[in-house]
Amino acid sequence: MKPTTLLPPLFAALLARSQSCPDYSLYSQQRHPPFSTGRYQLSSMRPSPACRTFNSSDVEDLLSRMSASVADPDLYRLFENSYPNTLDTAIRWRGAAADDPAEELTFVITGDIDAMWLRDSANQMQSYLPVLSRDNGSDSIAGLYRGVINLQARYLLTSPFCNSFQAPAESGIPPATNGAAAGDSVTPPYDPAAVFECKYELDSLAAFLEVSADYYEGTGDAGFFGRFKWLSAVRAVLDVAKSMRTTPTYGADGAVLESPYLFSRQTTRATETFANDGLGNPVANGTGLIRSGFRPSDDATVFQLFIPANMMFARYLEPTAEIVGKLGDKAPAGLAEEISALARELREAIETYGVVPLAPTPGGGGLGAAGETVYAYEVDGFGGAVIMDDANIPSLLAAPFFGYLNKSDATYQRTRKRILDADAVNGNPYFMRGPVINSVGGPHVGPGAAWPMASIVRILTSDDEAEISTALREIVSSTDGYGLIHESVNTFDAGRWTRQWFSWANGLFGQMILDLHNRKPHILKQSFQGCKSSTRRSVKKVL
Repeated sequence: MKPTTLLPPLFAALLARSQSCPDYSLYSQQRHPPFSTGRYQLSSMRPSPACRTFNSSDVEDLLSRMSASVADPDLYRLFENSYPNTLDTAIRWRGAAADDPAEELTFVITGDIDAMWLRDSANQMQSYLPVLSRDNGSDSIAGLYRGVINLQARYLLTSPFCNSFQAPAESGIPPATNGAAAGDSVTPPYDPAAVFECKYELDSLAAFLEVSADYYEGTGDAGFFGRFKWLSAVRAVLDVAKSMRTTPTYGADGAVLESPYLFSRQTTRATETFANDGLGNPVANGTGLIRSGFRPSDDATVFQLFIPANMMFARYLEPTAEIVGKLGDKAPAGLAEEISALARELREAIETYGVVPLAPTPGGGGLGAAGETVYAYEVDGFGGAVIMDDANIPSLLAAPFFGYLNKSDATYQRTRKRILDADAVNGNPYFMRGPVINSVGGPHVGPGAAWPMASIVRILTSDDEAEISTALREIVSSTDGYGLIHESVNTFDAGRWTRQWFSWANGLFGQMILDLHNRKPHILKQSFQGCKSSTRRSVKKVL
């Protein structure tokens, strides 16, 4: 007779759940009753409590309280489905480091891929900042935050140029297969057993600082940052950023310099690889800006000096310096001052090289006067600039949301006006228009596909109540009855969309509703029962 093996209680519970709970990738492709009582009859998309990947009493209490604050039944259903979506579906594994049982780890997936993006997981956690406290109960949001920070630190110490990672060995989850990355040529090299994809994105480094700053803001727990690998990871982040700041394409004698990062991929999509055999388009010396290989959409930059990521990095360096200063002798001497100096220098570089004049407008048409300054999306330091915006955060539109500047800033307001207009001259080539939804999109999905995420950011950065109400009405009417925030929606057909399960965008929607509850609660008392689209033709695209 074989001896009985006693499973740890948490593992036993997870095993039982996996055997009885539906795969959310499939579950989220169908509509489920009870439906909302509004015009759109939105589906109930939350798994049963036993099948949720994390249950938080604080979030459940908040959902219950908000039912009295949101009058429109479809808007409330969308909030009810969306806000807890990361907790319901994306906390893929929680545990402790094999070499230190006190070191919490949280593996957070974006949706239908078993991999953890630095950027996405940081933003998924940010949605729960309103309920973050120092409480350490069994359903503590603080514990999730610490686990994300610790695991991100491990990832950055493993491959600091990379953006997306495999589950930790402790989880027992096998590495996910990334067919697109199978033939990648990347410098520095990485281990695919640890890394899902290695696209160097400055905003991914900023995301680690972001989730750290959010945890500190919500808990005041500076001591946590001195306990495990956080300081070493901050050093790794700074080293990568500085190497990508001080290495231009050409040396003083005109010779092509060796780049710290190279990326090339065999692909039919131009946005999936770097120009010039993995080097990227040339970058001038002396701007003080940091290069980024890829945008937060995971699309390659055109010009590597990507302004929104530099904004985000500068902004989150500031609280990072404060945290380091709180650690006293545990932190290396001079580190806080080094971080603060870099933040100041980056801000100066952004305002010097990232602000550009608009193009002349022949015949007086177009948006704005020639010479009027706006923020560029990307620059190269040679005078080249990309005038556009993309839906993914960080974006120029989102600059006040992540705290780089105030939304009343004059340069931002001029830039915002152009981001949200598709005029042929000086407008945004990726502002998508149509009868269903009007919003910023991007090359990741392509023309005609508006991203609700950008509509959410538009609301978060506006005080114009008509603008907010219009954007909310479009979002509520464009979920194709599923009651979840899709990645993108066709501007002429609400039944054509990509990604039914995109946890970051769902959490951001909930975050925005809570923001309106604080800033403009009367808007949540409005009706958002617009004209219902007669089309329901759902298209799932796994990216």
